Amino acid sequence: MGQDHRDSSMKIPALLVACLSNALIPFLSAAVTVALPAIGEEFKASAVILGWIPTAFLLAAAVSSVPFGRIADIYGMKRIFGYGILLITVSSLLGAFSPSAYWLILFRVLQGIGGGIVFVTSLAIVTSIYQPEERGKAIGMVVGTTYAALSLAPVLGGTMTHYLGWRSLFWGMIPIGIAILLLVTWKLRGEWAASQGESFDRKGAIFYSIALVLLMYGFSQLPNLHGAALILLGIAVMAGFVRFEVQAQTPLLNVRLFRNKGFAFSNLAALLNYSAVFMVAFIFSLYLQYIRGFNPQTAGMILVTQPIVQTLFAPIAGRLSDRIPAQKLASLGMGISAVGLFSFTFLSADTPLTLIVGGLIVIGIGFGLFTSPNTNAIMGAVEKRFYGVASAMVSTMRLIGQMLSMGLVLMVFSIHIGGARIAPANYPALQLSIDTVFSIATALCFVGIFISLARGKHRQP
Repeated sequence: MGQDHRDSSMKIPALLVACLSNALIPFLSAAVTVALPAIGEEFKASAVILGWIPTAFLLAAAVSSVPFGRIADIYGMKRIFGYGILLITVSSLLGAFSPSAYWLILFRVLQGIGGGIVFVTSLAIVTSIYQPEERGKAIGMVVGTTYAALSLAPVLGGTMTHYLGWRSLFWGMIPIGIAILLLVTWKLRGEWAASQGESFDRKGAIFYSIALVLLMYGFSQLPNLHGAALILLGIAVMAGFVRFEVQAQTPLLNVRLFRNKGFAFSNLAALLNYSAVFMVAFIFSLYLQYIRGFNPQTAGMILVTQPIVQTLFAPIAGRLSDRIPAQKLASLGMGISAVGLFSFTFLSADTPLTLIVGGLIVIGIGFGLFTSPNTNAIMGAVEKRFYGVASAMVSTMRLIGQMLSMGLVLMVFSIHIGGARIAPANYPALQLSIDTVFSIATALCFVGIFISLARGKHRQP
């Protein structure tokens, strides 16, 4: 079994590693989103193909999170974390040499696998080290650092794209990845392997991966008939996965954890929240650069508003979550996000920038208040030996939610724009798509308020 690392000497190095790694991936994701019009121009890619550049990353990360969360529990968090950082670094190098949009999508898949590994293991390491009464503060710092990276990404990413080209975004990730690997090697002692010696559920991992790919890809293909067929097949495979896991001696995912009301509803609330909010940056990157005519740098300076506010509120909410039930804090955050999303259902080519920035601020406040308390509720609802799985669920709900959010966008784009390139002739269709997406997102967030309230007031000690 892994040794107990709850001593003060390990807290700062582990927190630093977690913060740096959780900043690396969101930065690359958000920066690439701002660069999508430039990528589309170079590769002559349609709106749907551009949508797959962030979507491929999310799908791969979602598929890899739960299996690698379990693998990390068995073979060691630090070791698997290092493999994840190495994969991100190598795939960033490959992405910088992408000869086409399709090759770039492939390298984004590799980045997504590495991202899924890192998100799962970094949070589990922090949770293993910090005591329950200080865990919320630590998680809040990790989440705050993530949002700080998201704050920097639109401005720095837009500037780099404007002056150095979009490939510079991938080159810039390589030295950061190397630095994290060196820090892990030199500063983190011992290993975290709470389930050492147990077997890995390979059949369950195959079931899970196939089900998730079918569901996510099928959703992105709606409203086509084959998209619906893929979703139904994915649901059937997922049902088989759940049945198999109930009977497995060492399951990939202990589905009995979902009998815990707080764990189950906190995960569902996260799924709905990310499904509603994630696409905001993608939508506004297209809206600001196509419909409003701003360059990547200016668009990035506008988009920075939301993550800056999230950065400010996430650590505060994390500290409060050590004393105030997530039911109150997270539900309030979900409600505030719904208000911000609703304000964008009236977006047009003439909407004042002050109203756009104001709406982004509101969403940033809501998201910042929601995430840390909700994450703390999930991690605090399980025993120590399930930290890897619980961390994987945090990552999986986030990634599936983000994937559903992008799937919603791709579905709406497919209906209104089809496979055409975004050009002035179809700007009205793009505007209609944007309005439709924000209307659906508002409804999802509104439902999420009641799911968040339904978890109850209980907090795990």
